[in-house]
Amino acid sequence: MYRYDEFDTQFVKGRVAQFRDQVNRRLTGELNEDQFRPLRLMNGLYLQLHAYMLRVAVPYGTLSSRQLHKLAHIARTYDRGYGHFTTRQNIQFNWPRLKDVPEILDELASVEMHAIQTSGNCIRNVTTDQFAGAAADEIIDPRPVGEIIRQWSSIHPEFTYLPRKFKIALTGAPNDRAAVKFHDIGLMAQQNEQGEIGWKVLVGGGLGRTPMIAKTVRDFVTHEDLLAYLESILRVYNRYGRRDNKYKARVKILVHEEGIETIREQVEAEFAEIQGGVLTLPQEELDRITAYFAPLEFKPSNATFDLPKLKAENPGLSRFVMLNAHEHRQPGYTSITISLKPIGGVPGDATADQMDAVAELAKAYSFDELRVTHEQNLVLPHVAIEDVPAVYAELQRIGLAEANAGQITDIIACPGLDFCALANARSIPIAQEISKRFGTPEKQSEIGELKIKISGCINACGHHHVGHIGILGVEKKGTELYQITVGGDATEDAAVGNILGRGFIAEEVPDAIQRLVDKYLGERANDNETFIQVVKRLGQEPFKEALYANG
Repeated sequence: MYRYDEFDTQFVKGRVAQFRDQVNRRLTGELNEDQFRPLRLMNGLYLQLHAYMLRVAVPYGTLSSRQLHKLAHIARTYDRGYGHFTTRQNIQFNWPRLKDVPEILDELASVEMHAIQTSGNCIRNVTTDQFAGAAADEIIDPRPVGEIIRQWSSIHPEFTYLPRKFKIALTGAPNDRAAVKFHDIGLMAQQNEQGEIGWKVLVGGGLGRTPMIAKTVRDFVTHEDLLAYLESILRVYNRYGRRDNKYKARVKILVHEEGIETIREQVEAEFAEIQGGVLTLPQEELDRITAYFAPLEFKPSNATFDLPKLKAENPGLSRFVMLNAHEHRQPGYTSITISLKPIGGVPGDATADQMDAVAELAKAYSFDELRVTHEQNLVLPHVAIEDVPAVYAELQRIGLAEANAGQITDIIACPGLDFCALANARSIPIAQEISKRFGTPEKQSEIGELKIKISGCINACGHHHVGHIGILGVEKKGTELYQITVGGDATEDAAVGNILGRGFIAEEVPDAIQRLVDKYLGERANDNETFIQVVKRLGQEPFKEALYANG
């Protein structure tokens, strides 16, 4: 795991001191809210419906137990005893008092964390695959490159005030678990014919009111040239991105309006000028950063899961292993998803006590390391198979042993109108009701993999566009309505879901989802055909007919 160097430490401490002064000036009235707003946003502080909200960065989703313990302490001391993990691998505190925020930032700095660039028109937190460095299908651990991108993009003088926010995601595996095709820039590890490992570069993806799938701008860029190529893309966007209309200011609109060929020509022209210059990434620097993510000292083991035996002896543990354990590159180990989606719970929330307990699990069983996923869960990336029963028992004790990773109750949901000033409708109650409707193990086993994602407004923080079933909250004549989409896919087979028709009031949504599920179960070719496979085979029309069968 990366550790701050002297520059990082002094830089973050300096920013904390600066913001402490700005907060004091706001509290004394020297600054009004309009003057304070750009200053607080530079430090991840939002003003929501009822209170301030602080968003804390978790670069490429990696945390140590010490850091998670600190987040628990902040939740317990300065908030209401919980934190909310987001789809950008961040954590949000929904109820901090303004006077306490400098103290929170100071506490974060003590464990090498901050809230810089978690808001504003800048390059946001860099995200990646939650199983990075552990997954069996990985070409390369993307986290060292993620760290280099973080350093390059932090307070970049040319890109501090972009036309709009800018998001970068990367994956080291061919199976995309980081939704890279729905980012402003997506990077996918590739191996060329010479055996070199580099990066396929995609540009122009995004969700929001105009969802678009990113297009390939270059098939292969070496590690050496990556920063220069990213700089070239950002320069083109910064120069030509629209600033007259914030709804058309994202790079996806620029790519759509100008065409990928034109964008590629512009980027390649910029790249030709700066390639080989100061942005060249020396191998020794890549090696230095990579050393922070050096291979762990795994103990030799031939242990495997004996699922028939487990099912007979402990059905709950057997189901947990089948759904929440992910194949590890090291024999005898697995990666464990900790679902923050207990049946009827608030997706992504974890209490301070739960965070402390998970931190201790990471320390005891996962080489002091854990991950935040873009699907609002946590992961213990390196668990010996023989230790899984002990991990499961502790998760049961703290209420986080739900065996539902990738299932219908593993719902992504934004905070919605319960917290967000931009939302049109509530997301959390909808997620809770759907979770309770389909929450029994028997129902979830019958349905299989089905990803539901819910957003409380068109900004799509709940990623509804890429849900196998997506739910979008809208407001119409003072009533909260929910539009339903099917067919979204955030993987390497990226697809944007289609709206099926008119919206439903909140009370009708669980029944509407039931009709879609029933249609799927009736149409699948066999028990192994998933919901998204059936949608892609049949198209949306049969599901539209089922959804509106009663008018």
